[in-house]
Amino acid sequence: MEIHLDKRAVRQIRLSAQDAIEEGDTETLREDILEAFTEEQVEEIERRLDSGDFFEFLSDMLDEWSGDDVDELFELIDAQLGDAGIDVKFEKKAEAGSDEDEEDAPEGEDDEFDDEDDEDEDDEEDEDEKEEEP
Repeated sequence: MEIHLDKRAVRQIRLSAQDAIEEGDTETLREDILEAFTEEQVEEIERRLDSGDFFEFLSDMLDEWSGDDVDELFELIDAQLGDAGIDVKFEKKAEAGSDEDEEDAPEGEDDEFDDEDDEDEDDEEDEDEKEEEP
């Protein structure tokens, strides 16, 4: 199963995580992560979880989170849901600014979760180098 979180959802989680870092409280963050998913997505996730409870899953995940790095939280979400057979795609990183700010970002400052494209390009370069060798 594949789930796409749009810019709004990513922004909501990112801002809430930053607040959690500053205030040391993850209760609101847990609620905001839950709200970032649609009801249908939550139901499908719960069918795939051993516990069958997404809220409990989020609680356990936040217990694992160091609480000081927003990107680490996104990596945890990706890894933990991946273990349950769910591939989460995060749209381009949404900062606290407006959507227009994102379009004006200098080239090369893509979200770390979009690195798969870069890896494909690296693989192609490696193949080209192999072909050139006698």
